[in-house]
Amino acid sequence: MSGFQQARIDLGLQLRQLRESAHLSGKDLAERLNWQPSKVSRIENARQTATEDDVVVWAQVVRAEPAVVDGLIQQAVGLVERQDSWRGRHKSGLAALQEDIRDLESRTRTFRAFEPGVVIGLLQTSEYARHIFAKVRRLYEATDDVDAAIRVRMQRQEILYDPTRTFRFIIPESVLYYRLAPIDVMRGQLDRLLAVTTLPNVEFGILPFTTPLPSALLNAFWIYNDALVAVPTRTKDILLRDPDDIAFYARAFEEFAEVAAFREEARSVLVRAADDYAKQSVD
Repeated sequence: MSGFQQARIDLGLQLRQLRESAHLSGKDLAERLNWQPSKVSRIENARQTATEDDVVVWAQVVRAEPAVVDGLIQQAVGLVERQDSWRGRHKSGLAALQEDIRDLESRTRTFRAFEPGVVIGLLQTSEYARHIFAKVRRLYEATDDVDAAIRVRMQRQEILYDPTRTFRFIIPESVLYYRLAPIDVMRGQLDRLLAVTTLPNVEFGILPFTTPLPSALLNAFWIYNDALVAVPTRTKDILLRDPDDIAFYARAFEEFAEVAAFREEARSVLVRAADDYAKQSVD
């Protein structure tokens, strides 16, 4: 077991003890915090990382002593600092990582994401996701919970149908051709992306092969509201909260958006890729 996961277990146990000492069930606590009951369970059972904000409101409801609260906050902050290690995060399980992402997304109203190497998770089909998770599991020697991770990823996608949220996604055309899954799976994934282009609150852009680019496609990044940028690398997930960093990535995103194909133009690119796969299937 990784040190990260053990620390998450320790924090979850302490929070559970505080809840029980306050004579509250998990459902009671969730109602008072306006959370889903499953979130309380996930935190207590170390399937989700409690944030500093989570700890603060939890402690308020159970009326924990100030000294206890300070200690719990330090643990939560420490977990967030350690959570940027992808090795540690994947050791705790793929499904747990998906739960952490889902919790962050639940607090986000405006999403901006650029992904140069893979179809964005919120847009993946279950079969495409299965092949991606299998590769991630092998690379990081993660826990074998691919099925559970797929279930959470599919649950995450329900947020796309919330009209109060706005999503802006950009990928290069090359992602449509990267053979991260068999041809039939890739064709199904393209169908899914075609459907996404019709959602009123989703802006899905593609950088065509022939489009002059404003800068090199160095790395993926996600911008959550205007408060956080997540920049994943192979060994760390860099979390940026400095306003200058956020503004820098926001400008980079807008530069890509200016030259990306959207709506009908994006659909044309997708149809062309689907035709290419159909020809390969016949051959």
